[in-house]
Amino acid sequence: MSVELHQVDAFTSEPFAGNPAGVVLLPQAAPAAWMQAVAAEMNLSETAFLVRAAAGYGLRWFTPAVEVDLCGHATLASAHTLWETRSLAAAEEARFDTRSGRLTCRRTGEWIEMDFPADPARPIEPPTGLLPALGVSGARFVGQDRFDFLVELGSEDEVRELRPDMARLAVLGGRGVIVTAAAQTDFHFVSRFFAPAAGIDEDPVTGSAHCCLAPYWGEKLDLTEMVGFQASARGGVVKVKTAGSRVVISGQAVTVFRGELLPRF
Repeated sequence: MSVELHQVDAFTSEPFAGNPAGVVLLPQAAPAAWMQAVAAEMNLSETAFLVRAAAGYGLRWFTPAVEVDLCGHATLASAHTLWETRSLAAAEEARFDTRSGRLTCRRTGEWIEMDFPADPARPIEPPTGLLPALGVSGARFVGQDRFDFLVELGSEDEVRELRPDMARLAVLGGRGVIVTAAAQTDFHFVSRFFAPAAGIDEDPVTGSAHCCLAPYWGEKLDLTEMVGFQASARGGVVKVKTAGSRVVISGQAVTVFRGELLPRF
């Protein structure tokens, strides 16, 4: 028997934009080594693996190099796939059991809302090498959440023009670096995300980074609902809403192709 495979562009309504994720629908739990090999073969920033459970679906995420504890865009892609394949009814909530606890998604028109844990950054002194690796001389804020460093720069242009030294970023520790600034037009804030230590030099659109960005910018702007733009080459729009210890992250998704994985585990 083959295994069903989908590739979905997340945080976009148009194909070939946003962040592509692989979604593998498993008939039963698979060995971690096999899932890691599939993720390396797909060579996307994340590939999600779903297996039906008693109260929803088990969900695991793999980069080409490692398994990760939380991934927003591949969760969005997974929920989109379950509704598109009619594995879930259109009005049914998608429930996922993950290494970050229970995550839920629901459809609201053309958008998918994901209920994620908030992950505020605490201020820290910049680690030696962080700002030079980014190619900047200073920052308005440097902090750290449970996964990543957060760096606020002075302008949107600075964020867009960054050309980091990935080799130097890779040895700093943690999962990656979120770089952000207030947006000049159309959006509340912009960001980029670099995670060379996890096998991803730059992630096109990072849902999980908004678990940190939402409370950060919500406090700075005194807002509970905002729209961010991740200013990678592909780009993507992310709506966020803060709700105490949770963040509602919303995006759109489009399937690019469907196929079958022939090598079984």
